[in-house]
Amino acid sequence: MTSPIDNQTRTRIEAAAFRRLRKHLMEDRPDVQNIDLMNLAGFCRNCLSRWYQEAAAERGIEISKDEAREIFYGMPYGEWKARYQTEASPEKQAAFEKAFAENVGKEKG
Repeated sequence: MTSPIDNQTRTRIEAAAFRRLRKHLMEDRPDVQNIDLMNLAGFCRNCLSRWYQEAAAERGIEISKDEAREIFYGMPYGEWKARYQTEASPEKQAAFEKAFAENVGKEKG
């Protein structure tokens, strides 16, 4: 059985795991396409950057969309797209559209 973790330690552990996820997507696997992340997990680098921006705003810190994206791409978004983004197949696009429609319905319901 594990011992209880205090809130400060839990926050530090969560932050470390989050930084590792960011590094993994930015440095280890820049080849992983956002559409694949969206289709499989329901989020992508853009979602992570938006969540980061929203968390900062909740604390009174204004970060632009471009600044937040650069945090998750390790470079300006346009540069990342030019280097790593590939054309999504019609099948991947259809899967994304289907998942998006289903998720929008859940949010409104």
